[in-house]
Amino acid sequence: MLMRRTAVSLFALLTFFSSLPAQAQRAPWPSEYFDTKPRQHVAGEFDYYTLVLSWSPTECITSASGRNDAQCSRRDGKRYGFLLHGLWPQYAKGYPERCRLGRRPFVPEAVIDSVRDVMPRRGLVIHEYRTHGTCSGLRAAEYYGLARRLFEAINIPKRYQNPFETQFVSPYQLKRELIARNPWLKPDMIAVTCTRHAKQLKGVRICFTKDGQPRPCGRNEAQRRLCRAKTIRVPPVRSTRRDAGTASSSTRSNKKSLPQPRVLEFLDGR
Repeated sequence: MLMRRTAVSLFALLTFFSSLPAQAQRAPWPSEYFDTKPRQHVAGEFDYYTLVLSWSPTECITSASGRNDAQCSRRDGKRYGFLLHGLWPQYAKGYPERCRLGRRPFVPEAVIDSVRDVMPRRGLVIHEYRTHGTCSGLRAAEYYGLARRLFEAINIPKRYQNPFETQFVSPYQLKRELIARNPWLKPDMIAVTCTRHAKQLKGVRICFTKDGQPRPCGRNEAQRRLCRAKTIRVPPVRSTRRDAGTASSSTRSNKKSLPQPRVLEFLDGR
């Protein structure tokens, strides 16, 4: 009799627990109480995009010789100003990288060729998709199609398009000039980056929603973190590594015969 009652009680208990939702059948792990971070590095799961523009003359001055020849040492004489560096999926704080896909993160040659005019370095195109593009959840062609569309939507102020002169500006002034040419932008949607020691213009970051609409940036683009300088140097587009003081003695002796770039200052008093 006792065994029968025990069996009935056990059956009733199992029936009760089987009717509960899955989460109610066990006590939560301690990590579920204290670790509230969202899942990381999941393709398509992010909050917004940051469009990253780089200032090519600064990259060419600071990069190792021969590393960026497709961008910095072209035989056709072409020089670049602002270039597309990447389109980065971001969290409100932090960012995902190298997200796993159900396919190999392959960038076809046709896609690479389609952006070489705004991203001259083949290696960078591949790197940016593997590191950041995979987290967008888009295929390479879709990812770079969106990146190009956003890049081409930015109207670059005229004096940054092909400057021969070295210029000095404040980050605030550069942001103000971008807004003047792009009225749909707001100050909290833009951040200016500069090199830490030389205080040279490194680039600009502009924030967009996942569907490509302008939006305020998050903590990742805090201006004080990316460039605290009151004034930054903007190297001219026609600059080379020789302008950075890396020329040999024989080159320096011939430099007097070359026209020297002028220095222009555009300060706003802040």
